[in-house]
Amino acid sequence: MRAWEAELRAGLADLSLTIDEAQVQRLLDYLELIQKWNKVYNLTAVRSPAEMMTHHLLDSLAVVSPLRQALSEPCLAPAEGVEKFGALPVRLLDVGSGAGLPGVVIAICCPDLVVDCVDAVAKKAAFVRQAALLLGLSNLRGLHARVESLTDQYDVISSRAFASLGDFVGWSAAALRDGGVWLAMKGKYPVEEIAALPPSVIVFHVEQLSVPGLGAERCIVWMRKAPSVSG
Repeated sequence: MRAWEAELRAGLADLSLTIDEAQVQRLLDYLELIQKWNKVYNLTAVRSPAEMMTHHLLDSLAVVSPLRQALSEPCLAPAEGVEKFGALPVRLLDVGSGAGLPGVVIAICCPDLVVDCVDAVAKKAAFVRQAALLLGLSNLRGLHARVESLTDQYDVISSRAFASLGDFVGWSAAALRDGGVWLAMKGKYPVEEIAALPPSVIVFHVEQLSVPGLGAERCIVWMRKAPSVSG
């Protein structure tokens, strides 16, 4: 058995997350890539493989089931009377993705999604592009840009420990298509950040997460644009 495979499989079981064998091996390959590149490019401050497993890989995996549910259940539809997601593949943008967390993990576990990871740091975007190539992820791209400069439209825009909720939605609003949703991974329930959001943003769900082996609070803040009011 490969290093950390038992821990990964145990974590997947704790999360009740079902993926196939090829996806398990891709996740382990991805972890090894982060470790290799981190020695030279300083992608993440977390250095030990054990902490990378809990703080990065399992932490990112905790969002997969909630994302799958959000994409399939009408209760999380963006707004009444608005079609949730069309016939084209769902497009997800991971903002401030760094080493691709959670974007690369989502691309591995949800191959039917088209995932773009954007980061303003060139070496981090280059790492995601290399990961896409080496892991055979045709649904994954690494973009070196500031999110405010993007012109494409996305169904879901995610972030993990990126910025305040206000900055996150403000910087990425132009990239969120009508009927799309924001997915912000946070630690403790961000009461003050939610209170500071503008009226143009609606928080429609705050979902508590439990990350195996991580003794810290985690949650997802789900948001959408408020309906525009005309004349």
